This record gives sequence, structure tokens and C-alpha cells, in this order.
Amino acid sequence: MFRGSAPARVDDKGRLKIPTDFRRFIEERYGPDLFVTSVHGDAALLYPLPVWEELESRLGPVPSADRAKARFLERVSYFGQQVRLDGQGRLVIPQILRESAGIGADVDVVVSARLDHLVVWNRDRFARRLEEQPFTDEDFRALSERGI
Repeated sequence: MFRGSAPARVDDKGRLKIPTDFRRFIEERYGPDLFVTSVHGDAALLYPLPVWEELESRLGPVPSADRAKARFLERVSYFGQQVRLDGQGRLVIPQILRESAGIGADVDVVVSARLDHLVVWNRDRFARRLEEQPFTDEDFRALSERGI
């Protein structure tokens, strides 16, 4: 599982250098291939390719006429691209996603763990999000009801 977060930067060619601990885990457990995408365009989701393929296999049996499936696939395809880590642990984030998420060159970003994938946020936007959407007592109760 991925845990924690780390600061990072995107260079002028749109490459993100994956923080060392995350990179090591990805390469040892999954290999160098990832699927980079987004659903809302506000952050980049970095899925090790085997994790993404498992998600696709769960989507497969859902009828193609299912509206939620269609909307999800529209968005992840629009923002998405399969990438490979280079020898320095970098990957290219698709330009359309960099622009939408505000994670271009010379912008501080944070790479944050989500158990089976990573999320890359514009650091200022993420800080605002945490402030505007606090973790509430209701959130604690919901997790408690799920045994967490």
C-alpha cells in the first residue's frame, strides 16, 4: 500500500519525478508502467498499470449503456495516458491534465498516497481543498460504521 505524501515539481517538459519511496514501491511491486488520468481534472491520478487493469476488469461486466460507466470512461480517457517511468523515475503527465489541474512547470505539487494509487495535486489548491472540506465528526462516524 502507498502511504503518506511528498513534495515534488513538474519540469518544463511536463515530467514529474516520482518521490523515491513511492518510486521504489511501484517498480518493485508493479513495474515501470502506469496509467495517469483524472476524473474531475483537478488532480492527476497515478495508477500502477496492474491496479488500473484490475479496475478495468471490474468495469468490464457493467453494461456499456450504464451512464455512470460511460461518464467515468469519458473522463478517464480524456485526461488519461499510459506512461512508463524513465531511468530517473520520471513520467510525463498529459498536457491537458497539467493545464486542468494546474500542475505545470515551476508549480509546487504534492504527491499523496491513496492506498493503491497516487494523487498529484497543485499544492496550493490541495491546501485550499483541505481547508474548505474539513474532515468532520460525520466522516469519523461513517468510517466507524465501516469498522475503521
